[in-house]
Amino acid sequence: MAEAKSKDNWAHTAAALAMLANCHRDPRKARAFKPQDFDPHALAEKRKPVMRTSDLEILKTIFVERKRP
Repeated sequence: MAEAKSKDNWAHTAAALAMLANCHRDPRKARAFKPQDFDPHALAEKRKPVMRTSDLEILKTIFVERKRP
C-alpha cells in the first residue's frame, strides 16, 4: 500500500516537472519531455532485462543440439 501511494505521489510530481521542463525547453533543440522521464518508478520498470536472440541461441545449443549418449 505504501508503494502504491509513492507511485501516485510521483506520478503527480512527474507531471508537474514535465510541464515545467517543457515550458523552458527550446522546441528546435530538444524533444518534449514526458512525465515518465521524471518518474523513478517508471524508470525502474523500463530497465527490466530483455531476452535477446543471441541469449536464446546459447540455450538452443545447450538443450536442443547437445549430443545424447
